[in-house]
Amino acid sequence: MSNTNTLYQHGTLALLVPGLLDGTITMKDLLSHGDTGIGTGEGLDGELIILDGTPYQVDSHGNVNLVDSNFTLPFANSHFADYAEMLEVEDISRNNLQKQITDAAKSSNTFYSVKITGTFKNIKTRAVQKSSQPYQSLAKTAENQSIFTKDSVEGTLLSYYSPAIFDGVAVGGFHSHLMSDEHDFGGHILSFESVSGVVSFQQFDNLEQHLPTDNKEYMEHDFSNDNILDDVHNAEG
Repeated sequence: MSNTNTLYQHGTLALLVPGLLDGTITMKDLLSHGDTGIGTGEGLDGELIILDGTPYQVDSHGNVNLVDSNFTLPFANSHFADYAEMLEVEDISRNNLQKQITDAAKSSNTFYSVKITGTFKNIKTRAVQKSSQPYQSLAKTAENQSIFTKDSVEGTLLSYYSPAIFDGVAVGGFHSHLMSDEHDFGGHILSFESVSGVVSFQQFDNLEQHLPTDNKEYMEHDFSNDNILDDVHNAEG
């Protein structure tokens, strides 16, 4: 039986800051740790979302692609889904939604995932254009991002909440990606005006943190001069 109490994380958001963007885990390996997740490809190649064991990539042209088992990622989260319905919402703003979730979850000091299925209005997402070696910093690479908007879209929002004490390992607070029901729109969520739908919740007791120890650049990098928290929040906000 799959362990539904563990959140698996490969890499850290901090390692993206100086441009350590090599793909250091395959999609096949990532899926062995969960049937649900988010991430980005080598060189920040688009935005990934895994739903029901199927990995989708939203690339910088807005295309939704199915990802094969050899696709590599520098950073990703995955887990085995076991969500319970938390609440139903009607035309609720993103800020009010996040407040209702945090109030209901009472889990500010542990990791959890939220899945929202419904209709999102005036939504804005992004995907970054793939870069190649020699990689630039996260801040510089993220400048080459495409912004996508829709007045209304039915889809699934997948979000991971990380406690503030883990800021930098992940992004403190919510990190959210979207996939439309039609599989023709998605990406990293920048904003939305409101959503109507069902909010489901899954809490994790354990974080399994996997680091790319086979990657020479990662093992030899000195992070002490990197502006990790500001750069992570600017890129992921």
